[in-house]
Amino acid sequence: MEKLFFIELGMGTDLHGQNVTKAAVRAVQNAIRHNSMPGLRSFLPGNSLDNMIVNVKLAVPCDKDKLDIEQVKAVLPYGRVNVEVMDGGMLTTSGIILPDKEDVNDLIYIVNASVEVGC
Repeated sequence: MEKLFFIELGMGTDLHGQNVTKAAVRAVQNAIRHNSMPGLRSFLPGNSLDNMIVNVKLAVPCDKDKLDIEQVKAVLPYGRVNVEVMDGGMLTTSGIILPDKEDVNDLIYIVNASVEVGC
């Protein structure tokens, strides 16, 4: 990325079900949810949102092998999306196991996301 326009940070959780993808998707949604960039197109090559580069960094506490990167990318509607996964995030207890919510234990998965936009 030659020009970095902004970085947004987010956190996502899966309270029940221990689904790292759900927590990661929520983290990215949290990072971008309150943004509008109406002037961004004018800074992109060819004034096209397709020329935007979006770098996503995910800090996940476990189950990296179960993370569905394509579901994470689908949250971002424009640009060329790259996803980097690293150790981080957090596991904590919910204090209860709810089988009807697909819990296999009482862990809450917390994922942190950084979303960088530029060209």
